[in-house]
Amino acid sequence: MADRRPVLRPHATKNEELLSWSAVSTESNSLPKYFQISREIIASIQRGVLQPGSPVPSENEIIERFHVSNTTARKALAELERAGWVTREKGRGTFVRDNTIVRAINRIFGFTRNMIEAGRKPSTRLIGFHLRDSDHTQVINGREYTLKAPLCEIERVRYADDVPMMQETRYISLQLCPDIHRRNLERSLYEIYEREYGLILTEIQQMLSAIVLEGDHLRPFRLDKPVPAFRVEGVSFCGKELIVEMENSIYRGDMYRFAAKAVR
Repeated sequence: MADRRPVLRPHATKNEELLSWSAVSTESNSLPKYFQISREIIASIQRGVLQPGSPVPSENEIIERFHVSNTTARKALAELERAGWVTREKGRGTFVRDNTIVRAINRIFGFTRNMIEAGRKPSTRLIGFHLRDSDHTQVINGREYTLKAPLCEIERVRYADDVPMMQETRYISLQLCPDIHRRNLERSLYEIYEREYGLILTEIQQMLSAIVLEGDHLRPFRLDKPVPAFRVEGVSFCGKELIVEMENSIYRGDMYRFAAKAVR
């Protein structure tokens, strides 16, 4: 699949890209100008205008674009570096940091732990919730699996340092997890399974496919241009053939890498 990520061109057209940012108005905001400027650049990174490895505006370009002093421009760049969004290379400039998350698919652990291990702050927003009285079936790795009703279907957006990383739909067994819909579903589900129901996941079957996020599917990720993504379909067990949950999730392809290990 061709890489359709937007790339900021580093020379003649950079100022044209800068003019399209305006995530916040630096004229009406009461926050310090250096902080407002750093927020605009961060918003461009989050929207994919600035990709990992791309140069961010130089001190002179910030002065010209925002009509600020060199002191303010330097403080804006220092704030970006302090917050971990960029790295400075002496004699070359300032570049967007590669904050790609690596997820090992041969380990059983959830999003929350993955983010913590990567040094990121995880959070979750529940955006949909339904109780279902019909079975749910998915085909994973060529085999058909069915989660028996009743079940709870939830939709969530998962964040790392307030950046949307994935959107997930999960189908949870109400036979194994009765009244889970009364729990705080913005917590780690793995933690709820273990602490509230005594369930330890013993096996996960997953299937990955490459897709492109575009149109309305960009909205939960706060993006405005198409980006590559991974679709992850899975089924989780807490015993032999005992299904706890099934999932259909979308991971940002520009922010995630999946790692696997095979041995003979």
